[in-house]
Amino acid sequence: MAPVISSSATVQMKEHHDDEVALRRRNEELERELKKSLEREERMKEELMRAWGRLSVAEEAEERLCCQLGELEAEAVHESREYIARITELMEQLSGANKLLRESSFSSSSSQ
Repeated sequence: MAPVISSSATVQMKEHHDDEVALRRRNEELERELKKSLEREERMKEELMRAWGRLSVAEEAEERLCCQLGELEAEAVHESREYIARITELMEQLSGANKLLRESSFSSSSSQ
């Protein structure tokens, strides 16, 4: 005689099978989400590396610009000092010429 399976055992087997199928589906869903998450993480790493590279380039450019600015400031100070010295020299020459003109004007008026 064949073994008889009660209806409650059949229901339990069906529930167990349904639970197993649900767990497999959930597992597949979690694996897909994990794969997507890992792909997103990899893209973010790549984006971070690109940003890091751009930051390095920007920092190097900033250093070069600061160096150039310092050189330009030093050159501007040097030229400013040269211009001031030249202006002072020209003022002294003009003052001397003015003095000579006054003396010459004074001696011409006194000799008349």
